[in-house]
Amino acid sequence: MAPPAPAAPAPPHARPWNRQLYFWVLTAIVSGILTGWLWPAAGVALGPVGTTFVAAIKMLITPIVFLTVVAGIGSVDSLGRVGRVGLKALAYFQAGTLLALLLGLLAVNVFQPGAGVHAHPGDLRLEGDAAQYVKEGADRSWWHFLTDLVPTSSVGAFAEGNILQVIFFSVLFGVALKTVGPTGEPIADGVTRLSAVVFKILHYVMLAAPIGAFGAMAYTIGKYGVSTLTSLGRLVGLFYGTSLLFVVVILGGITALLGVNIFRLLRHLREEFLLVLGTSSSESALPRLMGKLEGLGVRRDIVGLTVPTGYSFNLDGSSIYLSLAAVYIAQATDTPLGIGGQLGLLAVMLLTSKGSGGITGAGFIALAATLSTVGTVPAAGIMLIFGIDKFMSECRALTNLAGNTVATLVVARWEGVLDTARVNRVLRTGRPEPDVPEGPEAPRKSAPADRRTDRLAR
Repeated sequence: MAPPAPAAPAPPHARPWNRQLYFWVLTAIVSGILTGWLWPAAGVALGPVGTTFVAAIKMLITPIVFLTVVAGIGSVDSLGRVGRVGLKALAYFQAGTLLALLLGLLAVNVFQPGAGVHAHPGDLRLEGDAAQYVKEGADRSWWHFLTDLVPTSSVGAFAEGNILQVIFFSVLFGVALKTVGPTGEPIADGVTRLSAVVFKILHYVMLAAPIGAFGAMAYTIGKYGVSTLTSLGRLVGLFYGTSLLFVVVILGGITALLGVNIFRLLRHLREEFLLVLGTSSSESALPRLMGKLEGLGVRRDIVGLTVPTGYSFNLDGSSIYLSLAAVYIAQATDTPLGIGGQLGLLAVMLLTSKGSGGITGAGFIALAATLSTVGTVPAAGIMLIFGIDKFMSECRALTNLAGNTVATLVVARWEGVLDTARVNRVLRTGRPEPDVPEGPEAPRKSAPADRRTDRLAR
């Protein structure tokens, strides 16, 4: 008689809901809103709490991007594949940006939120941060993202937190490391080990995420108040509605073609979305997003190249904001702007929207650069929306996060390595499966960096 087959191991129990990060971040956001509303002075005083947490995350962004890109290039069997993945990612980014800009133009022309404002450009005075953003925007040429690509100092790129320049240096470093052969193997091993250390630091920092979200939200509501939001509610509502339409219909349609349900995907990333909502910074979720995507089974080199690059080149939320804001200012100042003028704005925004990820006031700088380049819409008109920009920054960051998630899945499918069954299995169970083949070879061995990806994705 054959011995009975061993029982299948029971699946690990999920953590209780009250021990999940998203629960505590959501609780912190609600508490911050109440604090800023009921005690505005206390809310404003809590501003440094939020900015300190975001600063702690940004402290780790550049080393994580460097280590991830280098490790991703080091894991491929051909440098040609690196170039192929990069070109495919850039092609998709441009197509996504164009769709986002067109949707914004369609929405602002249909609903015309600026009609009836009748603001006179001569009465608008640029003051404070808005004046500085316009000055920086006027100094930025439409080709700035190309000229700013190469850092004057590799150390300076890390110190300034310029993700685009860090990516450029990381790609060069990874390619050189791959081409030197056995000489670079100890360095490649060191990159893997250092990744485990940096992600452990990130784990410690993320324990303070609810505190950071509480401080940031309390400051926003305490300083700007709900009345600021309602005073230009039509524009804010249109921006949120258009962004939601973009995510559900356009991104949802793309994921449907991939065989993935957009709502399950968004639910899988709920912790990252709440973190972005609380801090108004998509950068705060970048490391966790990369871990979640690897947990879905997306190859490490695709994640390492697509996600960081997308934070500079695939800003769907910022693109919607640009087209909405530019035409809104034209409507509010009674500036004639026909179809030809709007298409001219769109052509410039395809360029000015690039390479500004991670810059404080990036949306305003890109908007000012667009208006200064075209010259048909008064740049001083940004004062009309300066007061509510903070309430739109959260939506920009959330849409950017969703766009880069879908972009990574698209590039993986384009490369023919997206295991849709595995993705859907992870989305259903919530358990990541980070160990995936890196090509026609056998599955790669589990490394410390892979184990930290599993922890991050949980």
